[in-house]
Amino acid sequence: MSGTTTATDLHYLGATEALNLFRARDLSPIELLESVLQRIDAVNPRVNALTEQLVDAARESARNAEQQYRAGGALAPLLGLPVAAKEKHSLAGHVLSNGLVAQRAVVANADHPVISRIRSAGGIVHARTTTPEFCCATVTHSPLWGVTRNPFNLALSPGGSSGGSGAALAAGFTPLATGSDIAGSTRLPAAFTGTVGFKAPYGRIPGVAPLAADHYRGDGPMARTVADAALLANVMAGRHPGDHTSLADTAPLSGAWASARGLRIALCIRLGDYLVDADVEANTRAVAAALQSAGAIVEEVELPWTTAEMHRVSFTHFGHILGPAMEDETRGAESGLAAYTVQFMADARAATAGTRFLDGLSAETRLQGQLAAVMSGFDALICPTSAVASLTADDHYLNGIRTGGEHLDHYWQAHMTVPFNIANRCPVLAVPSGMADCGIPTGVQIVGHPFDDDTVFRVGAAVEMLRPWAHRYALIGD
Repeated sequence: MSGTTTATDLHYLGATEALNLFRARDLSPIELLESVLQRIDAVNPRVNALTEQLVDAARESARNAEQQYRAGGALAPLLGLPVAAKEKHSLAGHVLSNGLVAQRAVVANADHPVISRIRSAGGIVHARTTTPEFCCATVTHSPLWGVTRNPFNLALSPGGSSGGSGAALAAGFTPLATGSDIAGSTRLPAAFTGTVGFKAPYGRIPGVAPLAADHYRGDGPMARTVADAALLANVMAGRHPGDHTSLADTAPLSGAWASARGLRIALCIRLGDYLVDADVEANTRAVAAALQSAGAIVEEVELPWTTAEMHRVSFTHFGHILGPAMEDETRGAESGLAAYTVQFMADARAATAGTRFLDGLSAETRLQGQLAAVMSGFDALICPTSAVASLTADDHYLNGIRTGGEHLDHYWQAHMTVPFNIANRCPVLAVPSGMADCGIPTGVQIVGHPFDDDTVFRVGAAVEMLRPWAHRYALIGD
């Protein structure tokens, strides 16, 4: 290893930096893998971020990667890097349970497209990460896997549904992870764990039928740095023959962006009437101020949205697609479901009573138009990721939540992510914004115009440079 990396901090080495060290022969893929495996053994019993480890296969892949670096020549873009896969991203021959006790013996017969691409790019899937049941909650616990905890504060949640991936990144179990997002499931864990998550425009990253046709849906990368998220996004993106909704290949994200100078940034704290905790707002404003000090033109704006309408529109959508899919999968096993799963299906079912799918589409297009009007003349918009600063690790939140000094009937109304699943062609990058009073990170969303992925990464890279967050992982106790 080089003198810049020690055995004690190797598990927090970034993916891009690791690749540079691999190529220079200053670090071996075997050394990196063994470091993260040791970290998992030491810390995961308290965090509970993983459903499975693929240790023997990972070690063999790391040895093969080491041989390829020795041989030189063309090298795959992720060669030798450990990648933690969200359990919903199937691995052929491994269990695909969706967090459900009733499906704990179901074995996948094929790799998910993002897993195939990661493996083809030389990535080493060494672990799989926890989710709530059917990925339908913004906390991560289930009767099957137990409670996943936030490495910064074990009493609190890493968010969900990609909570295991966020916790694994923050705890040093992996430099890269996969996430998925139908209402914030990549961005919320990124906020609560101080990591980076990307909700790609719909179709950018392929999925699996039939839910790949759900325009709220998107799989995406999670990482500890903006450049690492871009690295994984480039591997995951592009047309796939098994997903008719997937988009044609585009120019890859560069990984090296200009500063924010001259960019016009819209700052929106409340997205209408979201009730935002004071520490979340303060951190969001600090990000905006840093961008302004670096030469960006920042202007505060507001949207004519209400949390009540966002909740009604999104649950109308869920009630016509995800809700019925969940009911089909769980029929006959309802008694074993988590309380939050039962509640989600009931809410989705109720939202469709007397409401047509067309009614939901009409409302969605109106909300999309309002966002487009506000963003006109700006390059990007920044806002909080979650209005509430934290969630309790093991709560089902059946009776609502308190945020911004008031009580909300439904805890999903405390998250500011679903508007951009409704505005589904907009890329959204979630990055850390600071620390909450409770001792865990907070985050902001960087929202771009439809399919303008590069700009949100440019802004994210600027935020990372101006307000770096890598040092915060030292707060996590061994």
